[in-house]
Amino acid sequence: MVPRVLQSWVAPRRVVRGLSAMPEGTKLAVLMAAMLVFLIAQAPANARLAQIDPAVPFQARMGGAMLAVMFMMPVLAYAMAAVAAGLSRLTPWRLTPEDSRLALFWALLAVAPAMLLAGLVAGLVGQGPGLTVARAVCGLGFVMIWGAGISALARRV
Repeated sequence: MVPRVLQSWVAPRRVVRGLSAMPEGTKLAVLMAAMLVFLIAQAPANARLAQIDPAVPFQARMGGAMLAVMFMMPVLAYAMAAVAAGLSRLTPWRLTPEDSRLALFWALLAVAPAMLLAGLVAGLVGQGPGLTVARAVCGLGFVMIWGAGISALARRV
């Protein structure tokens, strides 16, 4: 799985097309793995913030992050995938709900290493241009991989 994640930054269309037969249970596992990495990526910044402002302890910060990332984000991801599949009906390209979920969930997992980097920068350096660049790489990488996945899986009607 790790080589495919890294290859997604170079050839995302080929990687997503190769994963098109992924069963629904595996897609859920991909989403939850991505969310777990996102949660881990928040730990350095939360530790830094807890050190700076001890009024909110580290455990409370991570508890809030876990609620958001492990419980709320998967629901939002499913909703976002459904919206993307629905919007495809307005174009000559059709994207099935299953393919929409694959493209989105894989993009989230593929961007996870960049999220870890951004989390380390947030924890070690804090706010500044380095964190802005790291977050920009995450955002642009996500949009690029998700868009490439959608274009690889969409079919012309």
